[in-house]
Amino acid sequence: MSRRRAGTLVGLEAEILAVLLAHREPVHGFELARLLSGDRGGLTAHGTLYKALGRMTSAGLLADEWEAEESARREGRPRRRYYRITGEGRLALAQHRAEEPRSASTAPGAPGEVSPA
Repeated sequence: MSRRRAGTLVGLEAEILAVLLAHREPVHGFELARLLSGDRGGLTAHGTLYKALGRMTSAGLLADEWEAEESARREGRPRRRYYRITGEGRLALAQHRAEEPRSASTAPGAPGEVSPA
């Protein structure tokens, strides 16, 4: 198994950061899984998602905070852990997007591309 270069993102991590960047408010894990499912056509396995969230929080790409116990008790459910993107996460996502290989549809000479006159 090859190891990835330090500071690089895998696809799921980039998707998590993009979803959190698009939301002004912090998002709890299950809601994040639901939001990601729109892009993936199905829910990401929760074990996979929560491991990624833990790695990303440890790396400083995300910040997390538990909701007040009283809120969860009032609604009769377990407490939720909310995640938000950090400044480091924003930089990592921007760098990831800048380093992404251009797709064939945007490469010079691809169908539909107008050549400079």
